[in-house]
Amino acid sequence: MNLRPHLKRVLFAVMLSATTAMAGTANICKLTSQDGLNSCKKAAQGDYWTAVGMCANIPDPQSQQACIDRAKSDYQSALTACQDQFTSRNQICQKLGGGAYDPTIDPNNYTTTIDNPYFPLKPETTYIYEGPTSTGFIHTEFAVTTNTKLIDGVTCVEVHDQVFTDGVLTEDTLDWFAQDKDGNVWYFGEDSDELINGRVSSLGGSWQGGSKNASPGIVMQAHPKVGQFYRQEFLLNTAEDAAGVLKLDQTVTVPAGTFHHCLETEEITGLEPGALEHKFYALGIGNVQTIDLVTGDTFPLVEIRGK
Repeated sequence: MNLRPHLKRVLFAVMLSATTAMAGTANICKLTSQDGLNSCKKAAQGDYWTAVGMCANIPDPQSQQACIDRAKSDYQSALTACQDQFTSRNQICQKLGGGAYDPTIDPNNYTTTIDNPYFPLKPETTYIYEGPTSTGFIHTEFAVTTNTKLIDGVTCVEVHDQVFTDGVLTEDTLDWFAQDKDGNVWYFGEDSDELINGRVSSLGGSWQGGSKNASPGIVMQAHPKVGQFYRQEFLLNTAEDAAGVLKLDQTVTVPAGTFHHCLETEEITGLEPGALEHKFYALGIGNVQTIDLVTGDTFPLVEIRGK
């Protein structure tokens, strides 16, 4: 369809108006999930035609057909993954309800003093987690720095999070947090590098609140109650973690010690269907153990260094 530029603008305005009108009455969460599905399918289609275009440059007919067959198979796999994400997002919507996610961020409501008993972040403190897993021996250092970063008008505490697999650095991340006046700890974004052989292989998880309409979320509530469910971050196709409170009186034994009256949460994401983690938080300490329910891997607290 060959529309003149001004007609294209009119058509876009009409479509946007219609979408806005729908949003006024629809389940916004599910509408967002549908938009994510549409985006995913379009991306898969683009990858398919790119692959087919490259196949056309193979002179041997048999090899060319094999290339096209692989492209078709990859395309179908991608569509299945898109549908699985859509299902996962809608499951999150069922827990959250249908409202739009648009938290009001007032910089005057936040502080860099993060003393939530389940998630204290004391500067110059490093939490060490390590142990054998299905991908190798994992050593993680979660270091609370004295650095801060201004995000969406809010001054945030910077945490340097590094993951070593069999002694090799495989993830290098900066996370940013702030606490509101009610005691909730908010997650304002991350700069996440995944590395292979010492070189950055992916920046896919990076985001910041207020950029590209991304919104921060609550990583730890001031007063957790069993049954509560909440977003920890939100940028469609990039940051979609959500968490729920399961129990408030768990006992956890890890190399760093035995902790009573621990909070247990579950964490899921719309980006990885089926992914499920349970995390345990001790009063005055923070996270003492993470269990990946899919792989069975555990990430226990081994040591706390610093002040």
